[in-house]
Amino acid sequence: MKPETNILGSDQNATQVHHSNGNTTTANQDYGFDNHEAIGQKQELTSPIPTNAKDSLTQSITSTEENEIVPQAIFAEGFTNSNASNLKSPVADKIVENYLKSENKEPKGHCLTVSKTRFEQAYKEVHSHSLYQDLPDSMATKSFTKKQVFNLLYSSASETHHGWRSLPEKYRGKGNAGAIAYAGMGTLVDSSGIWSGRLRPGALMQVWRFKEDYEQVVQGADVKKLDPYGHSFIFISYVRDEKNAIIGLEIADQGFQSYRPLIPNDYEVWWGVNLSI
Repeated sequence: MKPETNILGSDQNATQVHHSNGNTTTANQDYGFDNHEAIGQKQELTSPIPTNAKDSLTQSITSTEENEIVPQAIFAEGFTNSNASNLKSPVADKIVENYLKSENKEPKGHCLTVSKTRFEQAYKEVHSHSLYQDLPDSMATKSFTKKQVFNLLYSSASETHHGWRSLPEKYRGKGNAGAIAYAGMGTLVDSSGIWSGRLRPGALMQVWRFKEDYEQVVQGADVKKLDPYGHSFIFISYVRDEKNAIIGLEIADQGFQSYRPLIPNDYEVWWGVNLSI
């Protein structure tokens, strides 16, 4: 990683918001670099051990045969939880449809730009207008408009400035998942839910390579002194072994990791959002 690398999602617009009177534009987004060499290599697919821990940041990696996930239980739990009625989403379906039909599934660029464009495009195709028109007024604060709040959370635009910490802590550092959930457009899914089969195709995801980085982002970090990295992408489907146990995630990103399934030890922090729009 180069020293000048911005935090994942600390685009110029978000930085301007924090260092000015709160005004921001939507043009010329610059999210920094996507240089995650340590996790860009091919990994071996192994069955993860489901965890009962409430801490969504912990995920066991070691696998033993007796601890393999039972797919029937996964589906039963996933479809009968309290959010089951919100699992169907025309926008999520459109995201997946557009991706599968696309002739350019790896457009390069920054992961945040690519995932956000896919989300915004699908939303507009389904609802015939921008998603920003449907953001609840309650998202706005004294410092930021509702659109600015959504974009700041979406890009995990962490800073020591009080403006970042004025945003709800529950949704900070969760990137696209946090922003969309706060807007009432989906339901958060933590690492336990992700690896127990609760993600729906078209879910947006934000992950962090290291738990420590994520925690600093949530609390507010000086971008110049912090060089963390994470990744933003779309969930497409689960990968299962011969016993139908979940061993990986097929994703859509800018081409950085979509060439192979992701596995639990790729990242320490996993967040997703099942769309309900």
